Amino acid sequence: MTTAPSPPATARSLSSDDGSTTLGAQFRSQMPAYVRGSIVLALFQLSMNRIDWMGKRAVDLLFGDTPEAAARPALMMLLLAVVAFVTRISSRWFIFNAGRDVEYDLRARLLAHLHKLGAAFYRKMSAGEIMSRASGDLLQVRLLLGFGVLNLVNVIFAFVSALQVMSRISLKLTLASLITFPILLVITRSFSKMMFSKTRSNQETLGRLSDMLQGNLAGVRVVRSFALEGRELARFRVANSAYVEASLGLARVRGLMQPIVATTSAAGVLIFFWYGGSMLLAGPENGGLSAGDFFAFWSALLRMTWPIIALGFSISIVQRGRAGYIRLKEIFDAVPEVVDGPEPAPASIAGALSVRKLSFNYGNKRALDAVDLELPAGRSLAIMGRTGSGKTTLALLLARLLPTPRGSVFVDDKDVCSLPVAAVRAAIGYAQQDAFLFSTTVSRNIGFALENPDDEMDRIRAAASEAQVLEEAMALPEQFDTVVGERGVQLSGGQKQRIALARALVWEPKILVLDDPLSAVDAKTERAILDAIDRQSDLRTVVLVTHRVAAAARCDEVVVLDEGKVVERGTHAQLVKAGGIYADFAEEQAMQSELAEL
Repeated sequence: MTTAPSPPATARSLSSDDGSTTLGAQFRSQMPAYVRGSIVLALFQLSMNRIDWMGKRAVDLLFGDTPEAAARPALMMLLLAVVAFVTRISSRWFIFNAGRDVEYDLRARLLAHLHKLGAAFYRKMSAGEIMSRASGDLLQVRLLLGFGVLNLVNVIFAFVSALQVMSRISLKLTLASLITFPILLVITRSFSKMMFSKTRSNQETLGRLSDMLQGNLAGVRVVRSFALEGRELARFRVANSAYVEASLGLARVRGLMQPIVATTSAAGVLIFFWYGGSMLLAGPENGGLSAGDFFAFWSALLRMTWPIIALGFSISIVQRGRAGYIRLKEIFDAVPEVVDGPEPAPASIAGALSVRKLSFNYGNKRALDAVDLELPAGRSLAIMGRTGSGKTTLALLLARLLPTPRGSVFVDDKDVCSLPVAAVRAAIGYAQQDAFLFSTTVSRNIGFALENPDDEMDRIRAAASEAQVLEEAMALPEQFDTVVGERGVQLSGGQKQRIALARALVWEPKILVLDDPLSAVDAKTERAILDAIDRQSDLRTVVLVTHRVAAAARCDEVVVLDEGKVVERGTHAQLVKAGGIYADFAEEQAMQSELAEL
């Protein structure tokens, strides 16, 4: 297939070209929030540090000669507790919101990048898999850059804050209480590797399950028509069982890690009570601890122990976030097939279309071979040919929905590859052969290209009338406000096709490319739609891909493709007289019409 050139780098564009979708770039983009959150976290731990010291003083006074003096440090503890409460809430506000901002930004960039990717990418990655990554995996990234960052920063500050209290009270007791700390580091490191592997496996099975569910919902009519509900349910059970097993594997690792970490931490607490208790009994006069020392040390050890226990959970968050980001990165790293050209969009487009020596391959198979066309602005052209002759491929290349080779398609003598993609697609409206409808109302499907379709009902009704679907739309339960269902599942094939045609007509592009818009309509509706296409030809350039001679006969010129090559060209009358492929089509369809009338 023809390879498209690499897109130019743009500053702060919603794409991955500037590297702004990397975890590092997203982390740096939220650095002000992280700094503010870290400052208030430091104030929180400083407040807790002072509470420990005030607690030591209050307890010593309480058990000393002047117990009434303990009221003042107790009051200070209360005030510090209020400060700790405010700073703790503030830290979550700053850092959690940073994670949500990253999620918002990445989701917007993901959608923008998906809009740029071509058919080759969507053949490799299904809609269900993409949805799984855009929801579940993106959630894990948000937790990593929100909850995960907060926990890791808090562990550092809690460790420093608590260690200052503990080491000043008794260095020996501190070393004894922290003897299990190296063991904790080894445990968390070992479990983090298993967690990453299990998390990625779990997210991959969830993606496959989502893909199967999405496919069954979209194709529910097909499943019912073949009475294959039982088989599809069995397939779903297999995928669901795989997801459950992967989830249980992840749960086993997480469930095993937490008790092991907690038990190891508890061992340090037991050492403190054994050794610290003996030092308390010895008393400060014999090199031991006072009651205040014991209370402050115990309070500081608790502040250190719980973040360390939570470190296991934080590691889980980090590994799940990493695994989720790697799956998202596969989408961000996908290279668009169709990219913007270097020239700015023209101020206006007349609608002249020129195709020069256009060739195109699908892999090793030649779809188009040196196709030449000239279509002045305001004229109409019919493209005919047998199945597989390259008609749809040509239509897709005209609208730059496939990577159009440079120097082969021109609009007003400007190479479409040198113009912005958006400008080309705004000028060339394309109504696809297989009509796709969104799961919204009829009016919003027709007015999809409009900024505010609810305020443009006159245009929507006019387009529906031209496409011969107005009466059927008005006969629906809620008329134009009827929701058509997933991919238009509530409508017939002909209704979907005509709604898609109305959507193209309401756009009013300078060049209108219609890919077989009459394949699912009866003869009466066909004549009415052809009259509408005639009216469109008076307003804009029209390219009509069709297999019906009656439709081609209304165009100014007809081109016949065969095996990707232009084999016939001329008016309807000229081609019928020439006695080639087009004449065979005309004779065959005339006989079919006669038989239908009998």
